[in-house]
Amino acid sequence: MNQFITAVLTSLSTGAIYALMSIALVLVWRSTRVINFAQAGQAILTTYIGYEVVTRSGSYWIGLICAVISGALLGAGIDRFFMRPIFKRVNSGPIVMIAPVVATLALLGIIQAVIGFIWGLSYQTIEAPISTGGLTIFGSIVAFSPFNLMVLIAVTLSMILLTILFQKTNIGLALRASAYAPEIAKLSGIRVDAVRTLGWALAGAAGGLAGMLYIPGSNLYPNAMDVLLVFGFIAAVIGGLDSLFGAVAGAMILGFAVNFSASYISYKLVFPTAFLILILVLLIKPKGVFSSGKSRSA
Repeated sequence: MNQFITAVLTSLSTGAIYALMSIALVLVWRSTRVINFAQAGQAILTTYIGYEVVTRSGSYWIGLICAVISGALLGAGIDRFFMRPIFKRVNSGPIVMIAPVVATLALLGIIQAVIGFIWGLSYQTIEAPISTGGLTIFGSIVAFSPFNLMVLIAVTLSMILLTILFQKTNIGLALRASAYAPEIAKLSGIRVDAVRTLGWALAGAAGGLAGMLYIPGSNLYPNAMDVLLVFGFIAAVIGGLDSLFGAVAGAMILGFAVNFSASYISYKLVFPTAFLILILVLLIKPKGVFSSGKSRSA
């Protein structure tokens, strides 16, 4: 019983972290139709910034705020000075589909190299602001801490705020219009370039939040977010790249699948399980489990 409860609670907390990375990928995809493989680099760079602030100020919360803000600024800067010029110069032929992927992969390598040059390759840690010790449930200690609960709450609030933004505001309408029909959006008076930059900024903020919630339970080093990027991408594909709800649901499905396979079979099956689910989804419903024939609004 204790093993089952631990597996369920661990699945929820890891699924929540996957969800933040998945949300970041979906935000960029929805606003620009680009899979941003540099998201891991953006997230870890802003987490290092948060780490510096935590080290110097002694406050995790100030570091968290700085990581989120710097993530938004970095995301906006990448779109404005890196991705936008690429789109303007590469606008025809098969290279149109390949160029953004290659560009984000190259950017990932550059960011990680810069991090290694500045901070080195040794492991660092960020102290969690609240207890990371297991909770006592039904008289047994389970591997689920108050910090894990904080992660769940943070992801839930982020999902609610983003859903309101996309469904209930003109900004959300502009983001969707700029992605699906940019020319019509321009004719309607929407500043498409600015709206797309906003999408990158929101994704960068989500990445910064993901890093500051993930690293206190792990170690900080230049490639620390690579695995999270893989799981976040798989979760986004499972849920449907156009759906914020699908991103979270896909992350939870993935979190439960990999944690239960690790708990009851073998930890060695974590990656095979994740990729098996990805292959099954691509074979059965390529657009994602929570996609539909029409574009989703959330």
